[in-house]
Amino acid sequence: QVQLVESGGGLVQAGGSLRLSCAASGRPFSTATIGWFRQAPGKERNFVAAIRGSLAITDYADSVKGRFTISRDNAKNTVYLQMNSLKPDDTAVYYCATNGGYLGSRYRDQREYDYWGQGTQVTVSS
Repeated sequence: QVQLVESGGGLVQAGGSLRLSCAASGRPFSTATIGWFRQAPGKERNFVAAIRGSLAITDYADSVKGRFTISRDNAKNTVYLQMNSLKPDDTAVYYCATNGGYLGSRYRDQREYDYWGQGTQVTVSS
């Protein structure tokens, strides 16, 4: 059984930084696609970032490009989301997800992901 556990959320002032972690268990994830999504109150859950394959190909939503960085530590089976220059609009519950394998072109679509963490709250104050 695949399990994902997020951590690292919290309250931070605008302009600050947080690093989220997504610890995976149940199978090796060194080549799987791991995505980060977020859901603000009253809004749909949206794609934030993804890391894919053995080459760790990354991609980001336009709203976070240049501020967020996704990375992975295969030895720890953990994916990180470093978030810098945070804005109040970044306030949301952040989720990591995987389908356990490689997603080619549809990695921005949350419907492609089978396994989800419980989410971690990020609150950015102005």
